[in-house]
Amino acid sequence: MPLPTPTALRVSRFASCPCSSPLDPRAERFVDESHRVLVSSDTVDLQPYLETAQLPPAFERAGPRWQLGFDPSVITCGIVTCGGLCPGLNNVIRSVVLTLTYAYGVHRILGFRYGYAGLASQSGYEPMGLTPEIVEDIHEQGGTLLGTSRGAQDIGDMVDMLVQRNVDILFAIGGDGTLRGASALSQEIARRNRRISVIGIPKTIDNDLAWIERSFGFATAVEEARRVIRAAHAEARGAWNGIGLVKLMGRHSGFIAAHATLANADVNFCLVPEAPVDLGEEGGFLPALARRLAAKHHAVIVVAEGAGQERLQNPAVPGHDPSGNLRLHNIGVFLRDQITRYFAAQDTEITLKYIDPSYIIRSLPANSIDAEYCLLLGQHAVHAGIAGRTDMVVGYWNQHFTHVPIAVAVANRKQLDPGGEIWQRVLESTGQPASMVRAHAAVG
Repeated sequence: MPLPTPTALRVSRFASCPCSSPLDPRAERFVDESHRVLVSSDTVDLQPYLETAQLPPAFERAGPRWQLGFDPSVITCGIVTCGGLCPGLNNVIRSVVLTLTYAYGVHRILGFRYGYAGLASQSGYEPMGLTPEIVEDIHEQGGTLLGTSRGAQDIGDMVDMLVQRNVDILFAIGGDGTLRGASALSQEIARRNRRISVIGIPKTIDNDLAWIERSFGFATAVEEARRVIRAAHAEARGAWNGIGLVKLMGRHSGFIAAHATLANADVNFCLVPEAPVDLGEEGGFLPALARRLAAKHHAVIVVAEGAGQERLQNPAVPGHDPSGNLRLHNIGVFLRDQITRYFAAQDTEITLKYIDPSYIIRSLPANSIDAEYCLLLGQHAVHAGIAGRTDMVVGYWNQHFTHVPIAVAVANRKQLDPGGEIWQRVLESTGQPASMVRAHAAVG
């Protein structure tokens, strides 16, 4: 992806209010606004800026500010969780509530129910009051205390609800769709000349938000996927010509599949959306799988859910659409059936076990790595909101927490580079032939 411009990285903010932070300066390190986090640490990218004495693109650093945008003693804050379930949602809710209460002394925190639907006047969902007592143990449970939903709501109606409830800061926890909605809320709020901050917290289990190294839930997903792959390997080795086929999350990006493969040396084939695969030709996936079975008599396959969702261009693939219209498949079921048919046609006996753990993984509590990360994301989101930032999402880049304008975070989707280091490591780990990948081929 091309580097964003320094102008694009400017974070919107409200003017400071006449109050200073209640945080103890002896215990808390306030951010010096002159310190920023470089977008690129590569000297090749930085050279043009060094030659012209310009400041290179850099993110605003996250953290507490001495000057605040709101008086925390009188404000109302809201929290909303949107989209699919993801490990760590309750951890983030808890972190935001505890930081608002104990660090800043905020007395009124509202949890809007069932995603953005809870901000719609016609939904009838009353917000719940959130206190440290209510959120005390929720981090030990999966899911979200507030409930969630998908789908858009009327932006003007939602802003009306925020105004009616006297909300000063809204924390929106979700992925790219949620963040686009949060940015639209910010723009409508600005059009009305209202002083309501909207802060995003990045929740996408697929880890596909641009300019954010890791979104919460990803580490838990990779760890749990590794357990499933172990089970698939045991099933495969337990039968002659046994095949374990595991479908993992990753609608547009194959990061979970790739990293779970790297964490488990038992995977023989990893299929991701970014590297389209041909099925049946000599250099394709099915002949490669046949060669693997002939040599070892078992195989483990990991496939991301978005793999094979390209235009159907190969007439050899059943279901080929000559018109080139986009056809979506359940790729796990599709591959299971294609593998079964292929070996039946060759009169080769196989035992195939198909495992799809997606909803089990999504609903789990966060592991220790994600739990710590969620705590810090929640804290930095509160610091940003109280400091008067808006239309931004908390990020993590080059070992620092950052403020990322939402427009920058959702402008492009982060994906694996088929020629990049991570994918090359996957190929080395699995031993799968690089010739399976074709620029214009499709799995299904």
